[in-house]
Amino acid sequence: MEPGSVLIIVALLMLFTFLGLGAWATVKVIGAAKRGVDRTITQARRTVEDTTLKAKSLGQVGVPGALAQLRLDLRTSMRATQQALYRGVQQDPSLKESIGLFERLSAHGYELDDELKRLEQEPDRKRTAELLPDLRERTAKVIQSADSLRWAARDRARRFAQDDLSSLSAQIEVESGALRDWSRESVDELAEAAAAWDAAQEGPSSSEATGGPGAGPAATARPAALDPSRPAERYPWQKTARPEPTT
Repeated sequence: MEPGSVLIIVALLMLFTFLGLGAWATVKVIGAAKRGVDRTITQARRTVEDTTLKAKSLGQVGVPGALAQLRLDLRTSMRATQQALYRGVQQDPSLKESIGLFERLSAHGYELDDELKRLEQEPDRKRTAELLPDLRERTAKVIQSADSLRWAARDRARRFAQDDLSSLSAQIEVESGALRDWSRESVDELAEAAAAWDAAQEGPSSSEATGGPGAGPAATARPAALDPSRPAERYPWQKTARPEPTT
């Protein structure tokens, strides 16, 4: 095979590779954008539904207003519990079991919300009014269970935060006491060392200057190596100094 053909094949392979990577990246970006749009649409739909339910619960009386209030209370409690559990599990993995229970509770909540939504369109208001006591009881049970999970998770997180704060405060108090003791000892040691150094510097100079009682030959004698009156010792390997010419 000629070198030119090899180069063409390699170039084509690199081109196809880049095209594949570009297509994969494009698909990922489109998927992320689609998920973001879906979340935005879902949140907007929830906001519209909640606003509509609030308006119905306040503006309508009788069965329609009661059904709207039940749906609003149910959705508010379930959403608050979901947020508390899914945020708390990031710091406390033991909440996974609670999330499993909440998902089972959510199935009943979705079923109840769909039933309340269908009854809002029910033309037979008398029959719907007869079902209201049972609907209120079921809604109260779901809300009570959701609230129990939510407050238990919050109490657990608050207890952990209090325990951690207490432990941290105790450690800080111990460290603060150690720092204070170390500082005091350090200052005392430095003061003693400075006083000793001053005494050592002042002692010999005052004795030599005044010629006091302790200033004898032994006190003022210099070491032999530093005595200039003593002739320097010569060694065999040193050359004899030549006399300087007088002429």
